[in-house]
Amino acid sequence: MRFGLDRSKTNQLIRGLIIGVLVGVIVSTFRLLIEYELKLVTVAYRLMHQNAWLLVPWVAGSVIIALFLGWLVKRNPAIKGSGIPQIEGQLSGDYEESWWPVLWQKFVGGVLAIGSGLFLGREGPSIQLGAAVGQGFAEVRHDEPLARRICIATGSAAGLSAAFNAPIASTMFVLEEVYHNFSPLVWLSAFVSALTSNFVSLNFFGLTPVLHVDYSESLPLAQYGQLIGLGVVLGILGRIYQENLLHMDSIYGWLKKIPSEYYPVVPFIIVIFIGWWWPETLGGGNSLIVSFNHVNPSIWLFVGLLLLRFVFSMISYGSGLPGGIFLPILTLGAVIGGLYASIMVSLGLMPGKFVINFIIYAMAGYFAGIGKAPFTAILLITEMVGSLEHLMPLAVVSLVAYVVVDMLNGSPIYASLLDKLLKRDRHLSNSTQDVIQTTVFAGSMLDGTQVRDFNWPESCLLYSIQRGERQIIPHGDTEIKAGDTLLVSVAPRMRHSAFVRIINAAQKIKING
Repeated sequence: MRFGLDRSKTNQLIRGLIIGVLVGVIVSTFRLLIEYELKLVTVAYRLMHQNAWLLVPWVAGSVIIALFLGWLVKRNPAIKGSGIPQIEGQLSGDYEESWWPVLWQKFVGGVLAIGSGLFLGREGPSIQLGAAVGQGFAEVRHDEPLARRICIATGSAAGLSAAFNAPIASTMFVLEEVYHNFSPLVWLSAFVSALTSNFVSLNFFGLTPVLHVDYSESLPLAQYGQLIGLGVVLGILGRIYQENLLHMDSIYGWLKKIPSEYYPVVPFIIVIFIGWWWPETLGGGNSLIVSFNHVNPSIWLFVGLLLLRFVFSMISYGSGLPGGIFLPILTLGAVIGGLYASIMVSLGLMPGKFVINFIIYAMAGYFAGIGKAPFTAILLITEMVGSLEHLMPLAVVSLVAYVVVDMLNGSPIYASLLDKLLKRDRHLSNSTQDVIQTTVFAGSMLDGTQVRDFNWPESCLLYSIQRGERQIIPHGDTEIKAGDTLLVSVAPRMRHSAFVRIINAAQKIKING
C-alpha cells in the first residue's frame, strides 16, 4: 500500500480553497436557517401570548419534531451531540463514520434542534459538517489514509470558521484540541480553508464580529488582581460543568422505562415554558451576550441566568440531540463574568464600567478551563469580539482557569466525551494499514534520539521524516530532531496504543533527574 502524500504548497492551497468554499456555503446556509428559525420561534411566542389556543398545536408540533429527531439519532448515532468527539476519534483512528449520511442528517437535525430555541450551539455541528465535506472530498479523490485525515482536519477548521468568523482561532482549535498536532502538513491547508470559508460567511452575514461587545475602556493594571479571582471561580465552575455533563447519561438513565429515542421530548417540552416566560434567552446564547451591551443586569438576574442556562444546557445536550456545547459554554462564561464583576462592584472593589470587560474575559476563561485549550480561547474571543486590546487580560484569566481545572484533575471535555463514545459504540476503520503523524517537540524523548534507540510499538514502521522542506527516508542511524514530522505506518488494530505511545514520546518533555 502507498503512503505517499503530495506535500507541495500549491496542492495544499488548492485543497484548502476547494474545501473552504464548499464548507463556507454549507455552514453559512446552516447558520442562516437556524437564525431565521429562532426569529420565527420568538415571533410565535409573542403571538401565543395574544392567542393562547395556539399553544395546543405548538406543543403537538414540538413533540412531533422531538420524536423525529430521536428517530433520526437512533438511526444514525454519529450525528448525536456536537460532533467534535467523533471528529477527534476519526483523526486519532479510533472511530469511523460515513460522510454523506452525517452531512445531510446533521444539517437537518441541527437546524430543527438548535433553531427551536434549545440551549445548544451550532459550532460543534458546523465542525462536523465541515469534516464530512473534507472526508467526502478525500474519498471522491480516493486519497490515502493520511491525506484523508488531513482533509477531515481541513474541513473541521473551515466549519468552525464559518460558524464564528474566526479563522485563526478555528485553525488553532483544530490543531490544539482536535488533531493534537501542529504539523506543517496540516496547518497550511487548514488555515487556507478557514480563511476561505470565513470569506464566504462574511458575504452572508457582513463584517460585524459575531460577539461584538462594546466597552468603555481597557482594564487598568490596578484591577489585574481581579482577573486571578475570576480565573479561580471559572476554573472551579468549569470543573463542575465537566462532571455534570459527563454524567448526564446516568441522569437520563433514571427514565428507565422510556426508550432513549424519546429523550428529546423532555427538552422540547421544557423549552416551551422558557420561551413563554423568557424568549430572549432562547438558543445558543450569542444574542444574549450581545444584549449585555444594552442592558445592565442586576446580580439576581445574573444568578437566574446562570442557573437557567447551566441546567437547561445540560438537559438539552444530554438528550442526545444534534447540537453542541461550544457557544453555550461561552454564554455561561459571559454570565459568570458578569455576576463576578457585579458582586465586586457592589462591594466597592471595582468601577461599574468594567462589568462588560469581565463578561468578555470570562468567555475565554471558561472555555479554556473546560476545553483545556487556552490558546484557542484567547484567539477565539479576540476575533469574535473584534479587538486586540484584551489580549493580556484574556491570557491571565484563561491560564488561571486552565491551571485550576488541571489541579482539580479535569480533562479536556471533548477528549472525555470521546472516551465515553468509544466505550459505547466503537467504529474502527477496515483498512489494512493506517498512518500516525506527529511532530517532535523540543526536549521530548524522541528529540535527539536515533531511530534504532527508540522501542517502536509492535507493527509500526517509521517510513518518512519531514524536516522543513525536505523529506528524509530514515534508517537506524537517522537522528530524530525537534520540529521533525514523523510518518509511521501501523495496523489499525494497534493504532490506538501505538498512537498514545508515539505521541507521548514525541511531545512530552523529558524531566531529568
